[in-house]
Amino acid sequence: VQLQASGGGLAQAGGSLRLSCAISGRSFGMNIMAWFRQAPGKEREFVSAFSWRDYGTAYADSVRGRFTISREDGRKLVNLQMNSLKPEDTAVYYCAAKFDPSGTIGRLARDYNNWGQGTLVTVSS
Repeated sequence: VQLQASGGGLAQAGGSLRLSCAISGRSFGMNIMAWFRQAPGKEREFVSAFSWRDYGTAYADSVRGRFTISREDGRKLVNLQMNSLKPEDTAVYYCAAKFDPSGTIGRLARDYNNWGQGTLVTVSS
């Protein structure tokens, strides 16, 4: 499976950006799609995820209420709408995918074995 992230860029605090992750290749087995981010000098952290098994979603506390994950099945896209951006949202954002037999969303980067190349989001104050 190949993942291609896009949509990053520069935004002002309070603004919005929309990230997209295009899925290609042998993606039929992947039932969990997630977004992670990594700021300079920090560990990669969970942002949000979506389960195709039960259409459940999960969010990090730091983004809940501001970010929304969604999917476009026909176009094989998973999007992350980011509103009310803050300077602390500045990071490289990665999309990731995995297969989980129970369809359980995981928040650990080490549990995901398919990664996109990352897209930079910079939020100015």
